[in-house]
Amino acid sequence: MLDLQFICDNAELVEQNCKNRGVECDVPKILELRQQRSSLISAGDSIRQQQKESAGKIPKATAEERPALIAAGKQLKVDVAENEAELKVVEAELFEEQSNLPNMTHPAAPMGGEDDATLLRTWGEPTKFDFEPKDHVQLMADLDLVDFEAGAKVAGSGFYFLKNEAVMLEMALVQFAIEKVRAEGFTLYTTPDLARQEVLQGTGYQPRGPETQIYSIENTDLSLIATAEIPLGGMLRDQILDEAELPIKAAGVSHCFRTEAGGHGKASKGIYRVHQFTKVEMFGFTAPNAEDSDALHELIVKIEEEIFQALEIPYQVIDTAAGDLGGPAYRKFDIEAWMPGRGDGGTYGEVTSASNCTDFQARRLGIRCKTAEKKGTQFVHTLNGTAVAVTRAMIALIENHQQADGSIRIPKAIQKWMGCESITAKS
Repeated sequence: MLDLQFICDNAELVEQNCKNRGVECDVPKILELRQQRSSLISAGDSIRQQQKESAGKIPKATAEERPALIAAGKQLKVDVAENEAELKVVEAELFEEQSNLPNMTHPAAPMGGEDDATLLRTWGEPTKFDFEPKDHVQLMADLDLVDFEAGAKVAGSGFYFLKNEAVMLEMALVQFAIEKVRAEGFTLYTTPDLARQEVLQGTGYQPRGPETQIYSIENTDLSLIATAEIPLGGMLRDQILDEAELPIKAAGVSHCFRTEAGGHGKASKGIYRVHQFTKVEMFGFTAPNAEDSDALHELIVKIEEEIFQALEIPYQVIDTAAGDLGGPAYRKFDIEAWMPGRGDGGTYGEVTSASNCTDFQARRLGIRCKTAEKKGTQFVHTLNGTAVAVTRAMIALIENHQQADGSIRIPKAIQKWMGCESITAKS
């Protein structure tokens, strides 16, 4: 959430940012509601002062004056209640309008939409084969690694059972990722698969409504999490930290649940876009300045790149355009891995993202810190990034390391968890 005073002082800038990000907003309404709130607060203070003065007169009043003063006091009590009720309505409306605004955008982020991202760098060359490569769906079917039919029977389309070596591969990818992030100073967590509505909203997710990607639990304020970013961000909710404690680096292993409404198509077949998957997510809290949060942002991207380099998977890093940023993100870098079976002849597909959300989430979640430079407290900066989203990493690994005989070569980095150098067809 943007600071209300910042919105009022920079109304035109905020409006332009919304246009750049393709978000409908009503900044004039926010300014109007803020004025209404100020007027109501002032009026309420005035009424309460009258109450105090009226109550003070009663003990000294004559018998003839007292009934009028008592009646006036009762009316003032009604006026206070009406004022507070109206104020509550205005504040709720103001909060809702303010919540609709996205974060501001880093000045170096490219403008435009999904197709306007800036390519920052590449690693490796798209894999070449001296045979006709298969996509992951065919490879996993041939090697008996997945059962989509059973997944659909149990939970519906978009669910699946991993089988045999694919189970070992999921565990190996998770183990490799957590070993990597732990070595970089991240504290490891397994997180709840559920979170309260206010925590989802605090991290910038819309838990209910026609456009939500969240599964909500009926008759509760709980929802299934779409990423460990949600519980990791929420675990310090309403806390005041000391700047000396920062940065705090956390990594969560969780299941992720997404409705993926409208997300299906040829490029989303197999396990690329599914309703449930396992992920290792990095999350950070830093001091409220660009230097610290940018430094952690760079570290998160470095870790992501080193993971895919170790997995021997070609990739590219992109700077996401303003119109393709999620609401909380100030700047976002994605890693897109080369997937030989994707599209016609192979293409890159997103496997990780890394976002600097500045103080946008912390303001909603009430996470502050004390700093030596300024009196009082300030909202910390938060960041998040994917270490490994298992299904997409699995696609890239299986397709890039397929062999002419249909087997899958296992990169050396994860062989100790797999217990083998390749996945071969069952006899």
